[in-house]
Amino acid sequence: MQDKYQTTTKSEISFSGIGLHSGVNVDVNLVPANSNSGIVFKRTDLDKNNEIEANFKNVSSAKLCTKIENKFGASVSTIEHLMAAFYICGIDNLIVNLNGPEVPIMDGSAKDFVKIIKNCGLKTLGSKRKYVKIKQKIELKSEEGKLISIVPTTDKFEVKFTLNYNDNPLIKTQTNKVNFHEKNLKDIYNARTFCLYEDIEEIKSIGLAKGGSLDNAIVVKGSKILNQEGLRSKKEFVNHKILDLAGDFMLSGVRVVGMVECIHGGHALTNEFLKKIFSDKSNYDVVDSESSATNVRKILPLNKRLAVNA
Repeated sequence: MQDKYQTTTKSEISFSGIGLHSGVNVDVNLVPANSNSGIVFKRTDLDKNNEIEANFKNVSSAKLCTKIENKFGASVSTIEHLMAAFYICGIDNLIVNLNGPEVPIMDGSAKDFVKIIKNCGLKTLGSKRKYVKIKQKIELKSEEGKLISIVPTTDKFEVKFTLNYNDNPLIKTQTNKVNFHEKNLKDIYNARTFCLYEDIEEIKSIGLAKGGSLDNAIVVKGSKILNQEGLRSKKEFVNHKILDLAGDFMLSGVRVVGMVECIHGGHALTNEFLKKIFSDKSNYDVVDSESSATNVRKILPLNKRLAVNA
């Protein structure tokens, strides 16, 4: 728990790109927000009821990406890479305005997001940052043999991920462990999404990957990478899974202190795991450097949390 105060960006940031699954070109504008606002997505192409809080409780689908939705049906999908960039860059509060249903995929990683946020810089706000500190081991197993667990740590968020693609001669099994308080996370935020060549038609048959190309995803065919540039790191596949997990954990609303271990998990397993963690208050404490543990986000209405104080 190295950072004491909440942050937002120093100024607005704009970018645009194509949605991986929708194939729609979307313009995005990141707007600084007040302390205790959290991350709020706003669909500017909708006239009303267009704000969606980035919270695991609002996840409506976790099939090949993370999609959040409000009670009025307004939704935003493929938020995980942008949310991971917010985690890596240390952002707590932001309004994400976008005029379409999906966050642009950019190059399939979080590299572009991290770059533009770092170029903009952060503004330190007046409120202390809150953390969820895990108190005991929590574990979740799926029927398919996937596993995710978390154990207490003193002051950091760590992820150990094992990826099993035993049927593919190139990917095979990869494992990596990352401390998200390290300064150099380049291999994580540079890691691109990937798929197997033989899965492409099935993915497209269910209406996904309409915007997918070799410009925004690694495609593996047997023992070959079809992308001309090849891999950015030896563990790019598992590193991307770690990136996804960090983005999904950012949906906790506050930063988690603990060590996560995951075996061949994904968005759906992580979301179910977050529900399990927060379903029992004996699993965690909400802590900061202030004596009060009051969660201000539960007190202030959403519309009073969004404009940044001068």
